[in-house]
Amino acid sequence: MSLRNRIQDDIKTAMREKQRERLAILRMLSAAIKQREVDERIELSEADITAVLEKMVKQRRESIRQYEEGGRSDLAEKEAAEIVVLEEYLPEPLSEDELNGLIDAAIKESGAESMKDMGKVMGLLKPQVQGRADMGAVSQQIKARLS
Repeated sequence: MSLRNRIQDDIKTAMREKQRERLAILRMLSAAIKQREVDERIELSEADITAVLEKMVKQRRESIRQYEEGGRSDLAEKEAAEIVVLEEYLPEPLSEDELNGLIDAAIKESGAESMKDMGKVMGLLKPQVQGRADMGAVSQQIKARLS
């Protein structure tokens, strides 16, 4: 089942079971997907929908950090609950060993030797790890190896 269909089915289930919080989060996700489709005048692929999910999770993590700094634990908890629901639709995260193996293979395949070759490595890795690893952390690991 496609990710889009799964989200729509879960919206219907949440409506039937009167899960208001979950329903609101899923509708927000569906709206974000549709908004991007309208803005770009395309139908989003599975990878594009995953990118929308990643962006939403990243935004909520940043919000949690800001709410905690501001002493608003109630709002931070709400954002954390949203993350739990959104992460259900992301692919299984890569283990540290799997990620290191992919980074090593990409460095070897691209022939990268210095920081100026980082773009080549990221270009090879991004399709493989998107949605399964934090791209910021992947970037840091690549920098450490190419330095």
